[in-house]
Amino acid sequence: MKPGSYLSISVAATILATSISASASELPSQEEMWRLIQQQQREIEALKSGQQANTEKVEAAVEVAEQSRSAASSATGWGSNVQLGGYGELHYNNWDTDNGRKKELDFHRFVLFFGHQFSDRLRFFSELELEHALSGDGKNGEVELEQAYVEYDLTQSHRAKGGVFLLPVGILNETHEPPTFYGVERNPVETNIIPTTWWAGGAALNGELAPGWSYDFGIHEGLNNDSYSIRSGRQKTSNADAHDLAATGRVKWTGIAGVELAGTLQYQENITQGFDNDASAWLFETHADIRRGPLGLRALYARWDIDGSGAKAAGRDEQEGFYIEPSYRFTPKFGIFARYNQWDNEAGSGSDSEKRQYDIGFNFWPHPDVVLKADYREQDHESSSGEEDGFNLGIGYQF
Repeated sequence: MKPGSYLSISVAATILATSISASASELPSQEEMWRLIQQQQREIEALKSGQQANTEKVEAAVEVAEQSRSAASSATGWGSNVQLGGYGELHYNNWDTDNGRKKELDFHRFVLFFGHQFSDRLRFFSELELEHALSGDGKNGEVELEQAYVEYDLTQSHRAKGGVFLLPVGILNETHEPPTFYGVERNPVETNIIPTTWWAGGAALNGELAPGWSYDFGIHEGLNNDSYSIRSGRQKTSNADAHDLAATGRVKWTGIAGVELAGTLQYQENITQGFDNDASAWLFETHADIRRGPLGLRALYARWDIDGSGAKAAGRDEQEGFYIEPSYRFTPKFGIFARYNQWDNEAGSGSDSEKRQYDIGFNFWPHPDVVLKADYREQDHESSSGEEDGFNLGIGYQF
């Protein structure tokens, strides 16, 4: 080896030794190393703790979001199964009567519908009504539950229901929302003979027999009036006396669009619920409701036959009436009508108890579910008492 090589090796060794010595002098002591390790451990633990807290917050937020979505979904599902609706009508009457001139403004009816679809085959429907705007002791109005029933689809064509429901008789009893008929007031034949609106508690079946043919049949509370008055005999399912129930059946044909022909038969063993043991009663009603283009025609006949000496002595063993109502709709928004009504709640008395009423007027629908009405009426009583002549104005709606 050359002398220069020894010198180089010697210099390099000297430099390396010096570097190692300098590095060793810069290294921390064991105590300092322990403090550093503990500090790093604390920092690691803090990082872990923060990460866990953030994870818990994220998990909590996710859980809240899932609960909110579940609640919203549940609320949306419930809301989509609930049906709300209603109707109402305000009347102004200006009549000449035996007691002078009657001028009266009355919010006759305010009605709300509530329904719920439990499943594809099971549903609930109800109708709550306030009459004459104000109810209570000494007030003109009443709060009434006209419908509250549960209905179940037995098959695709047949249904069963139980509760409080409107009876299947006449044209107006089941469908009496203001935009659906002419005239401010309901016609006197269906009001006094049928009597609309008539509801009862019980159970019923309805369905389709064949294309265009349908049926209704129900067992329900009957009338209860010892004076054999039909309208005042309605019990309205309020602690109704059920000693003698009634049965009502109807057959209806709607085989042609715009044509409805129907007949109803009802029987009750005792219309006085035992006051007069012989007071069995039959009701027969038939009607036609036809609309072909702008032309319309409604015609109805109803009759009660009540057995027993009590009904005969009161002259109410026979009660009957009919009306005929032609109409013409010039546009979807405007139509006119005329109606002849004749009825007698004491037809068996042989006295001058028959009543007649002539109506003429128009309906204006600014919207299919909102109507403005005006009509003139003139009553002609055989007894020349209780007559009412004058005009009516009204506004009604449904939704």
